[in-house]
Amino acid sequence: MPASNARAIEKARGLPADMIILDLEDAVKPGLKDEARQAAVDAMAEGFGDRLTAIRINGIDTSWHRADLAAARQARCDFVVLPKAEDAAAVGAVADCVFKPLLVMIETPKGVLNAADIAAVEDVAGLLVGANDLAHALRLPPKAGRASLTMALQSILLAARARDVWALDSVFNDLNAPDALAAECAEGRLLGFDGKTLIHPNQIEAANQAFSPSAEEIEEASALVAAASGGAERFRDRMVEAMHVDMARQLLARAGQA
Repeated sequence: MPASNARAIEKARGLPADMIILDLEDAVKPGLKDEARQAAVDAMAEGFGDRLTAIRINGIDTSWHRADLAAARQARCDFVVLPKAEDAAAVGAVADCVFKPLLVMIETPKGVLNAADIAAVEDVAGLLVGANDLAHALRLPPKAGRASLTMALQSILLAARARDVWALDSVFNDLNAPDALAAECAEGRLLGFDGKTLIHPNQIEAANQAFSPSAEEIEEASALVAAASGGAERFRDRMVEAMHVDMARQLLARAGQA
């Protein structure tokens, strides 16, 4: 949400989201950049309860970047979000300035091609898909749809998994299409993403439902862990081995029931 929107920031303190990201970049008008920067620092000092927090700074090639780095270094946020990352060395330089883990946005063709190197930077904690800018850079027609981005989405996910960092799916723009939002959240989980970035409080429930293990999944995983005795064996009419038990434990940990 825009760091310049005091009302939205106050509302965020009661939202059932896992992380609150205050934006200094695209959501803030040029004339409000300085005001938003200070507002973000002040809001982080007040905190957002037990939610993780992040500040999205302006890009490396902008006139606001250096001031944003100084503010992010000072702010009491958990992460810094870096937009339009394309080069691992530049990402490392940002990390060295802010002394905080980075969530790096991959939203250009060059960023996708370099995603593995970017994910390997020591202080990178996750990759975020920037589908809107990526679609623009790829010159996709307005109604191309997500299918046109499949290779890019999977490339970003592979890069994140290779380095064991988070992979977060892109925002969904249409605020009046709940069914389409739910479908995209479900697709994101099936692709393997850890969660989804959101731009409106009304989108939180759909994302939480899609990315949280269901009661049936939890029951299945619990039963598998309890029944496992090592090696390949039969479980509920299918063959399982240690890999499946590990996956079940990961699901339970995600559900907070390990």
